[in-house]
Amino acid sequence: MTNTRFLPGLSALRGERHAALAAGLIREERLRSTAALRHALPLTSWRGRSGRRYVVGVHPSAEPDLADVTDAVVIAVERDGDGLARMVGVAAPGRRSARVSRLGWIDAVRRSGATELHVHRLADSEAERHAVLADLAGSDPAASRPA
Repeated sequence: MTNTRFLPGLSALRGERHAALAAGLIREERLRSTAALRHALPLTSWRGRSGRRYVVGVHPSAEPDLADVTDAVVIAVERDGDGLARMVGVAAPGRRSARVSRLGWIDAVRRSGATELHVHRLADSEAERHAVLADLAGSDPAASRPA
C-alpha cells in the first residue's frame, strides 16, 4: 500500500500546463510567494515559447524612471478586467539606445494599452537578452521592437 492520493483536479491542471508548454504559449505565471511582502517590488514571471521562465519586476507604465532602464528585457503589459496579462510589446534596450528612442517605445506601448512594464534584469549579456527577447516575442515580429 502506498501513501499517495489521486487528486483529479490537480492532474487536470497539470495536463493544461503541459498542453500549454507543448503548444509553446507565451504567458504570465504569477508568483504567489511575494504577495505577503508589503514593501517589496511586486514580482511575477513570464513563460517563453521554450518553456523557460523569466522573473520580472512589475512597474506602472507611467513610472518616469523606466525610460532610463537599459541592459534589461522590458515587457509591456495590458491587464483585462479579470487580471489576465496580455503582452503588448517586448524590447531589450541597450546602453547604446538613445533615451528618446526608449521614451518613444514606452509612449507607443502605452497608446496600445499597456498599463504595466515588466522588467527582467537577470540576463547578463546582450546575447542573453536577445535570446530572452526572441523567446518572449514568439512568432509575431511586430511584438518585438528594440528600444
